[in-house]
Amino acid sequence: MNDEQKTLKYLEEVEAKAEEILMDRQEIVALDKRRNDDRMGERALRNQKFDKTWMAVGPLLIKMSTNSAQELLAKDQRECDVEINKIRSDLRVKVNQLRDLEHTQSVPGLMLNPMSREEMLAVNQVLGKSL
Repeated sequence: MNDEQKTLKYLEEVEAKAEEILMDRQEIVALDKRRNDDRMGERALRNQKFDKTWMAVGPLLIKMSTNSAQELLAKDQRECDVEINKIRSDLRVKVNQLRDLEHTQSVPGLMLNPMSREEMLAVNQVLGKSL
């Protein structure tokens, strides 16, 4: 394989990985918009005084109880949260793979995870702070 073919193959790999990263970011934005719409719908249903409400589910318009609609929106919001977190964790790995392909150092702190509530309580207890 000559140098031109190696270079072309290398560029194709880098571009393919970068395209995957951009598609994941677009999917995160779309899911975040859906999650925000769910949140707005839940807020509107909380302020509603009727027992039944109309809800658009895809191309269908369905009349259902307000409680069922709230539960459906909350479930969809949880599913969006899970999917966004999954894509974000995969995105970190893909960014590191792209950095490896480009022969650059990985971003420091990219693979960090937030502390859990229990861990924060333990840290605050050691520091003498209370919530």
